[in-house]
Amino acid sequence: MDVFKKCHTYEAAKKAREGGYYPYFHELTSKQDTIVMMEEKEVIMIGSNNYLGLTSHPEVIQAAVDATNKYGTGVSGSRFLNGTLDLHKVLEAELAAFLNKEDCIIFGTGFQSNLAIISSLAGRNDIIFSDKENHASIYDGIRLSYAEMVRYQHSDMADLESKLAKADKNKGYLIITDGVFSMTGDIANLPEIVALAKKYGARVMVDDAHAFGVLGPTGRGTAEHFGLEKEVDIIMGTFSKSLASLGGYVVAENDVVDYIRHTSRPYIFSAAIPPSNTAAAQAALHILKREPERVKALHDIADYMREGLKAKGLKIRDSKTPIIAIFTYMPMRTILACNMLFENGVYVNPVLPPATPIGECLIRTSYTATHTKEQMNAAIEKIVAVLNELEGLEE
Repeated sequence: MDVFKKCHTYEAAKKAREGGYYPYFHELTSKQDTIVMMEEKEVIMIGSNNYLGLTSHPEVIQAAVDATNKYGTGVSGSRFLNGTLDLHKVLEAELAAFLNKEDCIIFGTGFQSNLAIISSLAGRNDIIFSDKENHASIYDGIRLSYAEMVRYQHSDMADLESKLAKADKNKGYLIITDGVFSMTGDIANLPEIVALAKKYGARVMVDDAHAFGVLGPTGRGTAEHFGLEKEVDIIMGTFSKSLASLGGYVVAENDVVDYIRHTSRPYIFSAAIPPSNTAAAQAALHILKREPERVKALHDIADYMREGLKAKGLKIRDSKTPIIAIFTYMPMRTILACNMLFENGVYVNPVLPPATPIGECLIRTSYTATHTKEQMNAAIEKIVAVLNELEGLEE
């Protein structure tokens, strides 16, 4: 059988394009901001992860330009050999200090971060307990590790404890959870997870990709939000959201980080994060530390939008984060709603199976500290009008 057969017979995207309802790959022709230009249309952006509004901040842009002028466009090698810059080590030290951990490694992408961390720390003699709604990069990291994977029902602590109690006592245990779940905005029940980890001798890893800059009084994430920074063993995060760049990091105790640094194949055999990305993330971190009020502004605008949608009678996933998921239930209604909103000047994201159960499709919206109430009022009006127009649509 030809290995390309699956490619030649794949029809879903072709049918969507031919039917005029393909919802993906809209072209952006401006900076990522609250208002953007996409395909010659000005649209309100409520579908990005630019939580602190720093992707267009002059200091962040200038830092990237200055680093490119000083170091060039890339490092042409891995951190393990010729690719370590002084800039990398300075950012690692700053992140470790900010997150109250001993040490830090930065990576080229957030996805790579989870592959690198998990595949290094876990092996055939370990069990990883993973929330069913964890990010895809966590699942792929577990596969690469060859550890046994045990999934527990989303945020179901009774199910997690049942699985911990039944697990092989001769294996190492690692519980991994998203801090903020990316599709729905749910916050992990970290206090219960930490308590169960102590009871059963497990370590805890939190993926704070959508929590850094979002949760906690100073934006340090899920552990700060719950006052559990000393109780979480490993924290992973990304630069592509609140830190307005591209890359990722892990913070933990010295021995753990040094072990990853010397054993992780995705880290050792990948080129290092480019200077521009490193400097942009560092500049964004400096702004967060200097302006922690951005975290409050982010929650204020998300709360304003949440209450506005509820007041119009829309059913949304309950959350306390700047990710607000609106129920659209069926795939075609979801896709059409996203496309119609785009044509009317609002960008949102469709969430379809397998990212959500069948019959529980969502429009995922997400907000930025620099959004205005006027922009939110306009978005609410258009969302309500489109969903009302599609009410009763048969699949």
